[in-house]
Amino acid sequence: MDLSYKSAIDVTEFHQRRETLGAQLQNNSALLLFSNQEQRRNSSNTYPFRQDSYFWYLTGFNEPDSALLIQNKASSIISTLFLRPSDPLLETWNGRRLGVENAPAKLQLDAAFSIDDIATELPKLLSGATALYHAPDLQPWGDQIEQTALCYLREHTRQGFNVPNTLIDWRPLLDEMRLFKSPAEIALIQQAGQISALGHIRAMKTARANRFEYELESELLHEFNRFGARFPSYNSIVASGENACILHYTENESLLRDGDLVMIDAGAEFAMYAGDISRTFPVNGRFTPEQRAIYDIVLRAEKRAIELYVPGNSIKQANLEVLRIMLSGLVELGILQGDVEQLIKEKAYLPFYMHGLGHWLGLDVHDVGDYGCERDRTFEPNMVLTVEPGLYLSEKLDIPERYKGIGVRIEDNILITETGNKILTAAVPKEPEDIERLMQSSEPSHAPTTL
Repeated sequence: MDLSYKSAIDVTEFHQRRETLGAQLQNNSALLLFSNQEQRRNSSNTYPFRQDSYFWYLTGFNEPDSALLIQNKASSIISTLFLRPSDPLLETWNGRRLGVENAPAKLQLDAAFSIDDIATELPKLLSGATALYHAPDLQPWGDQIEQTALCYLREHTRQGFNVPNTLIDWRPLLDEMRLFKSPAEIALIQQAGQISALGHIRAMKTARANRFEYELESELLHEFNRFGARFPSYNSIVASGENACILHYTENESLLRDGDLVMIDAGAEFAMYAGDISRTFPVNGRFTPEQRAIYDIVLRAEKRAIELYVPGNSIKQANLEVLRIMLSGLVELGILQGDVEQLIKEKAYLPFYMHGLGHWLGLDVHDVGDYGCERDRTFEPNMVLTVEPGLYLSEKLDIPERYKGIGVRIEDNILITETGNKILTAAVPKEPEDIERLMQSSEPSHAPTTL
C-alpha cells in the first residue's frame, strides 16, 4: 500500500483558490468569512481545534479567531487576514501562533491585521464596496463582527463612509469550487482512504466474540494514528447484531456475540480530508447462510452502482439500479412479495433501505456541492463521492425470523475520472470469501474481555 503522499497542499494552491473565487465576485465588492473558534469541553479545557472547512479551503490556516476578507477592486484581487497577534506568554502555555507580521509571506496574502483591531479596520476596508458576500449563521461570532461593521458604516455616512447596498451568500460559489478536486486534494483523499482501509483491516483481524464494540473502535483509531491521521473524520460506528440496523449508532458499547455480524462505518481524517468506509463481517469469521444471502444482495448492488459511477450518469440513476437489485433479492428470499417495479413505486424498500446511495466527499465527510433536485446531477471528472447501499432487517419487521437482526452496509470512496472511475478504498476486502480468509488467518491478539 502506497503511503508516500505528502501531507499538505502547497500554499500557492490556496492563493490560486482566492484568486479564482475573487474573480467571480462583482467588481468593487468584498467577501468576508470567519474561522472556527475553540469549543469548550469543560471548565478549563477545549476540544481539539479543527478549522472550518471553508476557511481552510481558502487559507490553509489552522488557527481560531481569524477572518478573511477578499476584495475585487477593478478586477484586482486583494486578500486580507485578521488573526491573533503573537503573544510570547500565551504561546508558552497554549502553543505557537503565526502572528500578524509573518502571515502575508507565509500565506501569500496582501495584508494582515490583528483580530483585536477588526472593529476599526474592517469598516475602512468595506466602505465603498457595492456588495458584500457573506454566509449568515455559519459563524455566529463572525456575524456579530460583520453586523457591527455594517452598523458603523450606516451611522457614519456623513463622514464619508459608504455601506454595501447588496448582501450575497458566497456559499454557492465556494460549494461549486470545492466539488471539483485538484490533483493535490485527490492525493490527500486517497491517502485518507488508504489509512481508513488499514483501520478496517485491523478491525477484521482482531474481531473476536466477547470483545466489546469499543475495543474494535480502539483498533481503528490506533491504526489511523499510526499513519498520521490523529482523528476520525466522523464518529466511528461499530455496530454488532441488531445495532447495525441503527444507521448512526455510535454508542459502541455492546458485547460482540458469536454468530452475529458487525458493521463498521469509520474513516480517517488525513491533512483535513476525509475517508469514509463501511464493511460488514461476521464476528466469528464465518457468515451464516442467512447473513451471506443478505450480504450478497448488498454486494451485487454496490458493484452495479460502481459500474454506473461514470461521467454522464448520476446518483439517481445508480440508485434506481440498486433498488431493483435489492428488492429482487428480497423477493427471491421471500422477505417481500410482489412485482419489483411496483414495489419501487410503492417505496416498499424504505423499511429496509432508508438512506441515500452516496454523498460528496472531501474536506467534510458529507462534503458540499449541489446534487440536483433529485440527486440527478451528472457526474464529472474530479468529483469524489461515496457509494453505500445497505439492507437493515430490524427485529421489529414482520419478516422470517431467521433474517431478523441482520444489518449490512458496504461503502467505498469513488473518484470520477475522464474514462470511468477509480475506487480509492479497494484495499479493504469485501468479497465474503476474502473476508473469511483474512479473519481465519489472523491469530487472536487479545484475550477475551472478562473481569
